[in-house]
Amino acid sequence: MAALRICYDREGKTLTVWFDDPEKEFVAEETGDEVILIKDQGGRMIGFERLNHEAVSEEGLTVESLAV
Repeated sequence: MAALRICYDREGKTLTVWFDDPEKEFVAEETGDEVILIKDQGGRMIGFERLNHEAVSEEGLTVESLAV
């Protein structure tokens, strides 16, 4: 499994989260709720993008690692 990648574009106001390699992107499916599901060729969701997202603070994002 690839590492979780979180990208925030302050200017474009988009938050993108990848669960797998972005190079595997095959199709992007809009949900109608300002969320785009990113899928690979097999239809598996490998990420999502949140449109019109504004960070609540200027501080960095903290991500906790959970042992599975």
